[in-house]
Amino acid sequence: MASTRWLFGVTIFLGSFLLFLVEPIAAKQLLPMLGGSAAVWITCLVFFQTALLLAYLYAHWLARKPRWFVHFALLVVAACAALAWALRSYGIGTGAEQPVLTVFLALSGWIGLPFLALGATSPLLQAWWTRTEAGGIPYRLFALSNLASLLALALYPSAVEPWLTLRAQRITWACGFAVFAILSALLALKARDAQEASVEPAEIEGETSASSLGSKLLWVLLPMGAAMQLSAVTSYLTANIAPIPLLWILPLGVYLLTIILAFQFPALLARGLVTRVLLVMLGSLAYMMSKTDVALPMRISVTFFMIEVFVACFFCHSEAVALRPKRASETTLFYLLFAAGGALGSFLVGVASPLTFRFNYDLPATFLVTALLALAVTWKSGWNLRLLWGVASILMVLLVWWLHLAYQHETIAAVRNFYGTLRVRQNRSYPGSVTRTLLNGTIQHGTQYFGTEQLRHLPTSYYAEDSGVGLALRFCCAGKPRAIGVIGLGAGTIAAYGRPGDRIRFYEINPAVPPIANNVFTYLRDSGAHIDVVEGDGRLSLLREEPQRFDVLVVDAFSGDAIPLHLLTTEAVALYRRHLAPGGILAFHVSNQHVDLEPPIALLAKASGMKAMRVSNGPQDEIGEFGSTWILVTDSPDFFAQTEVATRVRPAAIKAGLRLWTDDYSSLLPVLHW
Repeated sequence: MASTRWLFGVTIFLGSFLLFLVEPIAAKQLLPMLGGSAAVWITCLVFFQTALLLAYLYAHWLARKPRWFVHFALLVVAACAALAWALRSYGIGTGAEQPVLTVFLALSGWIGLPFLALGATSPLLQAWWTRTEAGGIPYRLFALSNLASLLALALYPSAVEPWLTLRAQRITWACGFAVFAILSALLALKARDAQEASVEPAEIEGETSASSLGSKLLWVLLPMGAAMQLSAVTSYLTANIAPIPLLWILPLGVYLLTIILAFQFPALLARGLVTRVLLVMLGSLAYMMSKTDVALPMRISVTFFMIEVFVACFFCHSEAVALRPKRASETTLFYLLFAAGGALGSFLVGVASPLTFRFNYDLPATFLVTALLALAVTWKSGWNLRLLWGVASILMVLLVWWLHLAYQHETIAAVRNFYGTLRVRQNRSYPGSVTRTLLNGTIQHGTQYFGTEQLRHLPTSYYAEDSGVGLALRFCCAGKPRAIGVIGLGAGTIAAYGRPGDRIRFYEINPAVPPIANNVFTYLRDSGAHIDVVEGDGRLSLLREEPQRFDVLVVDAFSGDAIPLHLLTTEAVALYRRHLAPGGILAFHVSNQHVDLEPPIALLAKASGMKAMRVSNGPQDEIGEFGSTWILVTDSPDFFAQTEVATRVRPAAIKAGLRLWTDDYSSLLPVLHW
């Protein structure tokens, strides 16, 4: 029987490993359709949680009424679907207009059936275990499955993405799925044979009592709270604390770790200790969030949030495990409701909240839900805990209200959608004028001064006259009318360079940005140039257009945590060159604290037969100029030879060992600032 147990363990481990390995692979293939938005991963998470719920529903149905031919058929069809997806050539599609629908339709078509088969593995094989093996319900196998998931999560950015092309990743994964399908079919045969020789589950369970309705409700609500913690903390960290690519791995890794510990070592931490630490962490972070004008160092903030996620998710998961059923027939129901809670929590944060609120209240609302869950599960522990968590819940309500007031302070416009939370702040920080700043989380996308006529037309922030883009626009065309393309609208600051006869064409993926640029800022209205704004992903829009013959094409989309790598590939540069006039200039804005994009752009320029030069400038507060870094790329023999330009540029450095980025291969790991 030991060999059978090993077969169960290996199959569950492989299934969960493949399940979490396919998630970043599919999400990465999806990114070009949606412009590399930070919200793509959160929406993918909603899909994965929802698909997992359907997989658990299938496992619950199959465990109650075994129809072995159905599972055999699913494995065969899913293996064929995995192979078809693996061999499909990489392509750029459309879908920025309906991003959430695009995510669900694309992922369903690519990996829907394989994901269903993989997702059902852990609960289904635990039900089969009770038929083929002596002993109790093997809840520890769920810890094993999450250990495999955690391993896949760690290996993808560190060992898979840097070495394999996207097509090679899909093919390797499909081969692994074929092995998984064979192992699952073998176990299905063993479980079928065991069922024919066994008694009914009801006869085995004897007098074991069924789980109460309250317990079943908490099977949903507690995982919901943990999933809300995961989604809300991930969103808050990447938008407000540290816009670092791949930062989402940390909270997801902590989330998986708490599931492993809750199922494998349910008594690891005393309940009293967990609840007290949870109360301290919620209170500390709530106080920190209420001080909207104070920012802690990034490492301290990230550490505090990781501790809070660990404690909150461990509390929710361990309390759910403590209420797990003792009847084998309820095992798959437990996992079904557990998955339903995860899907509900990610849906509330990833989909419902952006559609409902114009400000981001996800984190304080999640803290409130966590406090209410703690109040519910500790209610029977006496009035001390009831009073403690009751007061904590009231304080979390006050936090939501306080943040609502804080967000409204100095805010003259705010909107939230799939692409983020945009806010325009107005204050008098600049002497003698009103300042308006466009913000997405903590990232500034443009500033304008409203005082004198000269101030209002002044290009500020990253686009000042001595910046890289300022040099390109001032010295590109020797006084003749210019054609300028800009990927990324922001406040429309580059329009300040427009002169009569010029043509400036902006490309903007977020439909909420153009109304703000047109109505709250005046760069577009005041420009002397002819202005066009094209909504949709810049690369996809350029792909559909006739050559625009731009003298300067500005690519400005790399300041956040989600770097749209599809704008930095050989195929993208070839597309840009098709739209450039002879001797035209590509201006890449690469100001980013956490990623060094200079080497990959320099490598792209070299591969395209062009010259790449770096322009850096420091901040000048007196004219509203930020420190910025630009990479200017051109095949013109004259542009960099101009005296005013030559004194400001230096050759862009190429990093040894860096591979050329293509639509089929890219990795941020080698260019992250550690």
